[in-house]
Amino acid sequence: MEQTGLVLEGGGMRGVYTAGILDFFMEKGVYLPYVIGVSAGACHGSSYVSRQPGRSKAVTVDYIEHPRYVNYRNFIRERSLFGMDFIFDELPNRLVPFDFPAFFQSCQEFVVGTTDCVTGDPVYFTKNQDADMLSVLRASSSLPLLSPPVSVDGYTLLDGGISDPIPIRKSERDGNAKNIVILTRDKNYRKTPVKMEWLVRKLYPRYRKLVDKIIERHRIYNETLDYINKQEKDGNVFIIRPANPVQVDRIEKNKEKLNNLYEQGYEDAQHAYQPLSQWLHTK
Repeated sequence: MEQTGLVLEGGGMRGVYTAGILDFFMEKGVYLPYVIGVSAGACHGSSYVSRQPGRSKAVTVDYIEHPRYVNYRNFIRERSLFGMDFIFDELPNRLVPFDFPAFFQSCQEFVVGTTDCVTGDPVYFTKNQDADMLSVLRASSSLPLLSPPVSVDGYTLLDGGISDPIPIRKSERDGNAKNIVILTRDKNYRKTPVKMEWLVRKLYPRYRKLVDKIIERHRIYNETLDYINKQEKDGNVFIIRPANPVQVDRIEKNKEKLNNLYEQGYEDAQHAYQPLSQWLHTK
């Protein structure tokens, strides 16, 4: 599995599909040497690197009905629809403890993509940097319009999915000739242009390049999908994604729907396991 990366798309609550896949990987002892993700993909990837099966499901599904998780009242406290202090402080530090020693001692390389509000460009962080990883994950998961920017290492950051929604090219630049890509949308999905361009411009008057990147996001996303599909045909990429359109919203609060999507991810990983094993051992 040398020079093989694991690339994790975001997607808000749809990321629970990825959690199911990664839990199956952990059960089978499938640990890729390089992991990169944005937003929810990065969050679930961190529990994979810390080798905590079930943790992502507990955080995403078991606590979804907590009043501080997703609530319009959070706008009053944090200017965010999601309870970011709850998700990136209380949950990992107290309620569903994150194994920091195991995470930092892991031999796996872990990269998180974020977006620089000033330049609109991606900024990547690794677990070996001095930056607070919970702050980095929070920044990568801070959705435009729904969460305020996060300051990390002098940067003002938002959702990593804005500038590099499926960071396969970053994985390739880091030396990975082959990549497993986990997507949270079906094969026929294509992103459409932002519907509230006026609101984006109004909310981010200081960050013109960020606004441009948000408006261009659909083009960047769809071009990346085309590239990944071509790489799959060339044998350089192995994709796992839902077979049918996902009936889970980005800010989904329905516990049953989330649990079903988690189970779907786990089952899809089961079905992909044999062909994936063969692909991993081919040059």
